[in-house]
Amino acid sequence: MPSKPAPIKKAAKKEPAKKEEEKAPEPAPEPAPEPAPAEAPPAEAAPAEGEAPAEGAAPAEGEAPAEAPAPEPKPPTPPPPPPKEPTSVPLDLFVEDKNDTSVTIIWSKPENIGAAGLDGYVIEVCKDGTEDWKAVNEDLQKSCRYVIKNQTTGDRLKIRVVAVNEGGRSPPVALPEPVMVKEVANRPKVRLPRFLRQRYVAQVKEKVNLTIPFTGNPKPVVSWTKNGGPLDPKRVNIRSTERDSILFIRAAERDDSGVYEICVKVDDFEDRASLTLQIVELPGPPASVKIVDTWGFNVALEWTPPKDKGNTEITGYTVQKADKKTGDWFTVLEHYHRLNATISDLIMGNTYKFRVFSENKCGMSDSAAVTKEEAKISKTGIDYKPPEYKEHDFNEAPKFTTSLTDRATTVGYNTKLLCSVRGFPKPKVEWMKNQMIIGDDPKFRQICVQGICSLEIRKPGNFDGGVYSCRAKNDHGEAIVSCKLDVKQAVLPDGDKK
Repeated sequence: MPSKPAPIKKAAKKEPAKKEEEKAPEPAPEPAPEPAPAEAPPAEAAPAEGEAPAEGAAPAEGEAPAEAPAPEPKPPTPPPPPPKEPTSVPLDLFVEDKNDTSVTIIWSKPENIGAAGLDGYVIEVCKDGTEDWKAVNEDLQKSCRYVIKNQTTGDRLKIRVVAVNEGGRSPPVALPEPVMVKEVANRPKVRLPRFLRQRYVAQVKEKVNLTIPFTGNPKPVVSWTKNGGPLDPKRVNIRSTERDSILFIRAAERDDSGVYEICVKVDDFEDRASLTLQIVELPGPPASVKIVDTWGFNVALEWTPPKDKGNTEITGYTVQKADKKTGDWFTVLEHYHRLNATISDLIMGNTYKFRVFSENKCGMSDSAAVTKEEAKISKTGIDYKPPEYKEHDFNEAPKFTTSLTDRATTVGYNTKLLCSVRGFPKPKVEWMKNQMIIGDDPKFRQICVQGICSLEIRKPGNFDGGVYSCRAKNDHGEAIVSCKLDVKQAVLPDGDKK
């Protein structure tokens, strides 16, 4: 077998070098003056084959030692952290539920938590009349709800909650009144009618009678407030039963307006509801009204809103005008919403005054604001010249517009002849029979009204037949019409002839 190679002794040469480096001083020595050149030292013996050159050998004589690295600069020291502070007080603590052995409470997180955060809550209780507060949770409560268990029925407990973090304990939030550990048979609940969920409006002097039903067992304790304060018993009457509460105002006034809140309470549980009552009345007149401009047949008006709006919004205005001659008022605008208007179609030469009424949901104001000035619609300089008409000549000679017609009649039966005539002056009418004027013969009845001429023959006989004529005559002439009248014998039955 071949012989093993001699081991290389590297470690033995490295150790002295390391020791020398450790012994070397940290600060670099001052550079020495360069020595005079000397003879070259004898060459070192080459390392034997297979041997590595020595590492970390001491520097040759005359050579400067290597400089040590400069120390790194230290980073700036950070400022000390701010002191940690506890949170603000928890909010809105109240009882959610309870029975004969436990009470369930809920609350809200603190408004300000801070940089230290929030680790949890401690719930503490003590009996009413003492100040011996004890924590009921061993570990910090993370949520905002906790059930306090294993309590004695009938005890009255004071309860408070404290928020905890690294800064310590926050100020506590406590229930306003002690809680009785007792089962509630029926929690209170206000059943506010639908029409009261919006604003309830009534007029001044009206009666207000509102019934608010509720539930709860045992009988709830009912209380009322107005705008957060107590009611005035002289103005408002309250009557409560086991099922409802009645708010009654005999004659409402504007001061009765406000927000009324009912609170129904059973033990430590309560329910609230509020209603808004608004008492309104007619508004006052506008504060002022004036005529801004007058041109042509137009007048421009402006007015300001009334100082008293009747405790409600103004819905419009009514504008009226009056002629100075007659003094009668006429409405020109109704339910008008602007504070200015232009009144047109006024009559030339007339002088006008104007007034404005206010309107709200109760109606129109009792009085109006009247303009102090008057608006005169002046003439524009146009002279009226009536047209000249030629007077009409109504003179006319008589003329028959309806002629007589031939007739046939029976003996003993009245008959009538008719015609119509016109003319100016009114013509004189004469009736003739066979060219002979009839005159005042009682057998004939002559009538002429509004140009309608009639001749009635009473019970004509066999000799009354013939030619009848009607003659009309005035200063401008005459006219005549004629007809033939045939009088026949009545036909008798055969039995009558015998």
